[in-house]
Amino acid sequence: MTNYPHPIIAREGWPFLAGSVIIAVLLTVFGGCILSALGWIIALFVLQFFRDPPREIPQDAGAVLSPADGRVIKVERTQDPYGQRDAILVSVFMNVFNVHSNRSPVDGTVEKVQYFPGKFVNADLDKASAENERNAVVLKTADGQTVTFVQVAGLIARRILCYIKAGDVLARGQRYGFIRFGSRVDVYLPLDAGVKVSIGDKVSATTTILAILPQNN
Repeated sequence: MTNYPHPIIAREGWPFLAGSVIIAVLLTVFGGCILSALGWIIALFVLQFFRDPPREIPQDAGAVLSPADGRVIKVERTQDPYGQRDAILVSVFMNVFNVHSNRSPVDGTVEKVQYFPGKFVNADLDKASAENERNAVVLKTADGQTVTFVQVAGLIARRILCYIKAGDVLARGQRYGFIRFGSRVDVYLPLDAGVKVSIGDKVSATTTILAILPQNN
C-alpha cells in the first residue's frame, strides 16, 4: 500500500532545481568547460537531494515507521520533553544524500506542534536535540499511546518545514514535512514499545519499522 500524492521531485525543491539548471545552462554558454561541468554537477546534486519517491507502507499492527531516511544514531531511555513522560528515544540522522521528506510514523491525531528556534550544530551530536532549531509533533494513537517525533535542523540545514497543526489526523507514512540539507529526526516512544532497530542501522522513511507498540485487547 502506498500513500503518495506528490511528484517524484519534492515540491520544495522545484525553485532550487530550476535555479541550478538555469545557472548550469548559463555557465555552459558563457563559462567554459570547467564551470559548465561544475554547474551541472551542482544541478544533479540538487536533483538527487529533493527526490521524493513513493514508498510501500507496512500494515503491521502497532508498527512505528521511520519518519526519515538515514542512520540510527541513538536508542536509549530518556525523558520526552514535549510529551512530558519517560520514553525510549530513537534518533535517525540524515546526511545530504538521503531523502529529506518526513513521514508520519504512526496513525493518530496531532495533539500539539511546537517550534523552537535554536542553533545549527552538527545534527549527529547529542546536544543537537536540545540546542538546535527544531519542530516537535506530539501525536496520540487510537489506542491512547503517545508518539512524539521531532525535526531537528543540522549544521547545513537552515529550514524546517512542517505542514500540520494540532487536531490534524495523520496516517502512517503520510508526508508531513521536509528539512533542507542534512539533519535528524528524534522519535520518542512509550517505554513498553518493542524497538526493532539498533545503533548504526540504515533505515528508510515509511518502509522501515522502528518499533512495535503494544496493542490494547
